[in-house]
Amino acid sequence: MKDLTRREFLHTAAGAAVGSTMIVGPDTFLSGEARPAPSTAEGHSDGADLPFQFPIFPKPQEISSSGSDFVLDNQVRIVVPSDASEQDLLLAGLLVNELGDRFGLHLKIERVTTLDTNARVILMGSIKNSLVRRYCTVTELMASTQSLGSESYILQTNKNIVLVAGSDDRGAFYGFQSLRQLLVNDEKSTRFCGVLIRDWPDKPFRGIYLFLPGRDNIAFFKRFVRDFMALYKYNTLIMEMNACMRLDHHPELNYGWVQFARDANYSCRNYPPRPFHGMEQNSSHQDTAFLEKEEVADLARWVRRHHIELVPSLPSFTHSYYLLTEHRDLAAVPQNKWPDIYCPSNPKSYSLVFEVYDEFIDVLKPKRVHIGHDELFLPVGVSPQCHDQDIGELFGEDVKKIHDHLASKGIATGLWGDMLLQSVRGNGLQKKVAPDGWIYHSPGGLTPEQVERLIPKDCLIYNWFWSDRMRQLGSAELNEAYLDKMGFQQVFGNFEPNIEHYETRKKLPTLLGGAPSAWFAPNEIGFGKDLLSNFLGCGNILWSGQVIEGKDLSARVQSMMPAIRVRLSGTTPPSRTETSIVPVDISSRFNMGDALPMLGVNLDGMATEIVQYNNVPFDLQRVNRMRGIMVRTEGKQPMGLPGIVTGIPVGEAPTSLVFLHASARRASNRESIRLIWDQQDTADLLGWYEVVYEDGFVTTIPIRYGVNILEWNWDERASAHDYCYNADALAVGNREKNSVTFFAYEWTNPRLGKVIQEIRLKGTTEFRGGSDEFNNEYGPVVASNAVILAALSLVRKRG
Repeated sequence: MKDLTRREFLHTAAGAAVGSTMIVGPDTFLSGEARPAPSTAEGHSDGADLPFQFPIFPKPQEISSSGSDFVLDNQVRIVVPSDASEQDLLLAGLLVNELGDRFGLHLKIERVTTLDTNARVILMGSIKNSLVRRYCTVTELMASTQSLGSESYILQTNKNIVLVAGSDDRGAFYGFQSLRQLLVNDEKSTRFCGVLIRDWPDKPFRGIYLFLPGRDNIAFFKRFVRDFMALYKYNTLIMEMNACMRLDHHPELNYGWVQFARDANYSCRNYPPRPFHGMEQNSSHQDTAFLEKEEVADLARWVRRHHIELVPSLPSFTHSYYLLTEHRDLAAVPQNKWPDIYCPSNPKSYSLVFEVYDEFIDVLKPKRVHIGHDELFLPVGVSPQCHDQDIGELFGEDVKKIHDHLASKGIATGLWGDMLLQSVRGNGLQKKVAPDGWIYHSPGGLTPEQVERLIPKDCLIYNWFWSDRMRQLGSAELNEAYLDKMGFQQVFGNFEPNIEHYETRKKLPTLLGGAPSAWFAPNEIGFGKDLLSNFLGCGNILWSGQVIEGKDLSARVQSMMPAIRVRLSGTTPPSRTETSIVPVDISSRFNMGDALPMLGVNLDGMATEIVQYNNVPFDLQRVNRMRGIMVRTEGKQPMGLPGIVTGIPVGEAPTSLVFLHASARRASNRESIRLIWDQQDTADLLGWYEVVYEDGFVTTIPIRYGVNILEWNWDERASAHDYCYNADALAVGNREKNSVTFFAYEWTNPRLGKVIQEIRLKGTTEFRGGSDEFNNEYGPVVASNAVILAALSLVRKRG
């Protein structure tokens, strides 16, 4: 049996299911959400038509229209009881900041003893809040609120009141997150949509696994926690630490980690160089750098502030590069240039492990620690001290030692579960052949008797082998049933939204939830292009209990991109705030007609008119039978098409430019982990715009598939991952059966006030991006393609 890694599992499991067609037109976007006018929501009493009938995500369990919206103005007050708790004040303060930052509406917080029935107020808190409790009693909502379990809430918005009533503090916090998504701002008013909601989570464990951010991405990480994880009701963050925090007791590990990461990255490798006999090593995670303790402690406080439990992941036994960079004497395979498995027969290993654990625990103060322990690819017989011992026994004893150390401090243990199942890792020693022909054996899974005797049953098991798409793992459902039979609670690790038979599988009482994973350091573009469909789809499953199928999920994700992008980037594009936005006539440079047969493009059904996307007008023209500007992406097959078009006129000093473009065919946007040292090139580079200023300075705008462009026939997509982070879908077909979609990408001028003379569009030649394989190489030359620019608009400077 070939050793299967978590990454290979994810690659195979990512074959998303195909759902029904659903494309959201541009006129449905308000603040980046697909939402109807309030009158169109009348009569929707059960939320069955979500996600598009109401904007809240994940889908609430019960939602109906209240019949009237709550209009926000300076007369509205946010009220808290005279004995307001810290959480009452937190919710009130968060709402004040939200309304002030987004709309310039600055509401006052008032302490009151009773509610004024003639005032229009916002009241938020748990049922312990005296005002909330009294209001729910008077309005006969108390029984409904008390019947809900933990983390649940009632949300009521109508013309007179906004009420968030949580079953507990977390429930009130999640009600507030739903309230944030009900905000509408248009020419009429700023208001909350009128709804009545009863809502509760389907699963108690709703997590995301990611790495400690580098210093350059701390601000992004905080926005991700506040404006994504909290907003979409995640409650657990598993954060892999390695030697990425300054370790006062073992500073050599910080130095060693920097050297290790530098060696891997500067060698242009995803995995460490010079492994013993070329054997497999992975999970090096070298794109992170260490922070000061104060910075890490601040991040932990930020996470907890948003009702998210922080679970540090401290890999041990396996994937322990960070422990061994300067302690080769503890390595089980010292022949590796960068050892990743420590010797469990050496007592000094545990002195190091526990000292490092304790330093992290002192800073983070966790309730639970994830101890790793997956993918034990140890060549049996190589380790100097444990070559003749049962590796299953050593593995189980190692888990028990670490578990007991944590338990002595009142901390629970979690670990990956693949080594606990012979159906996943094989029965007995597994014969392997190294790339250089060396024959060796690696351990299979623990026997049932070893699992029963050695692994404490209060360990939470992260089950990353939940998909039946990997047949060599055995039956996924039998695997989770086996863990249940052995007495373990489990969560689906490396979770993805394409899980099969979830309606049945979620009934397993020991299945607590799940956690999708990010296997590269947090950053906006990587998270944006790779992971949002996973995070959003899994969040919906874990909260609502329902799976959104692939094509429907990508439509929903794409519809949410404008709002998500503003929140994650921390910036609002000029087209959302400015009023002077005009089309640019680019028809003089048109070189493409209705079709491009060699690439399967047919734009015959494309509209010819001014089309509006939010505030941006695009002038779609057909001049002398020409529809747009096209350049080829020269790939494997030469096409004889133009590779450059110059002289696209601008002649102004814009605040931003908005390109309406599409690719001729699908391309690839692979996960960032395929090129850890060059993550930007995991999204195929199809071409670039050159912006030429009147002073001769030239800057470039890369055109990357899945980042700021997708194909013209996007309606034929199949996967949940078929979305574009930095550009928005605009349906421009004029025939029902001939759907044409182009993508609006806004570029903010970095040289405000400088006149742009022209734009040049260029295509790439023989670009190579990420590989489909988990290796250390670039992939093959991409397939030939083309970039089609249909229209250009600019946001004028204020004058």
